[in-house]
Amino acid sequence: MAHALGAPAAPAILRNTELDADAVRQARVDLAACFRMAARLGMHEGICNHFSFVVPGRDDLFLVNPYGWAFSEITASRLLVCDFKGNVIAGDGVPEATAFYIHARVHKNVARARAAFHTHMPNATALAMLEGPPLVWAGQTALKFYGRTVVDEEYGGLALDETEGDRIAASIGEADIVFMKNHGVMVVGPSVAEAWDDLYYLERAAEAQRLALSTGRPLKPVPHEMAQRTYEQMRDGDSESARLHLESVKRILARDEPDFMH
Repeated sequence: MAHALGAPAAPAILRNTELDADAVRQARVDLAACFRMAARLGMHEGICNHFSFVVPGRDDLFLVNPYGWAFSEITASRLLVCDFKGNVIAGDGVPEATAFYIHARVHKNVARARAAFHTHMPNATALAMLEGPPLVWAGQTALKFYGRTVVDEEYGGLALDETEGDRIAASIGEADIVFMKNHGVMVVGPSVAEAWDDLYYLERAAEAQRLALSTGRPLKPVPHEMAQRTYEQMRDGDSESARLHLESVKRILARDEPDFMH
């Protein structure tokens, strides 16, 4: 299902050590932690799916996982640095083709999308396969996403060119979560921690909805006014909660899989 990107052109030479900066190192560790925990929780699919983050201090480079490696194998140093033209600036290997064409265009066209996480995680993807709105606002966890989602109804096959990447980027609009019908989900955010927090809770909300639907009984949606109020309550302090969530992930991994930091 995955496709390798063609051999990149010779990369541009950076004139300083900005890719060795502490902020870049921290971004690598944070992103690697997300890959590892996503693998633990079954939020991955073989060697497909991809997480990316714009390199701190740069608007033209991004970190992304290399083609051929499972989420459970990702380490901080294994992540690639790519530009928006398909050049690998740092790291061994190349990105998976759809990883490049989706993520490069999202980062280039949606400036606020510093982090972009794309998965086919089972519960959220199952909802994306159904007719109608994916999330029904019937569970408290789902209300974290109230007013923050969009549905991309126009499935365009594999993203193997800039046209499909641009179409996906344009579909995001002002949303943070995109349900890509017949495909999967995309979460964008200003930081690795906030993208991870949204991805995690999105899958939990989707799982709870799927289980509720399996009873055959109708869902009981929360009225608009209360749904909006609850979302606003969750929004206050959400950035700090996301930071602490990722810190907990890193503590767990530092104990059980410390190689993720290397």
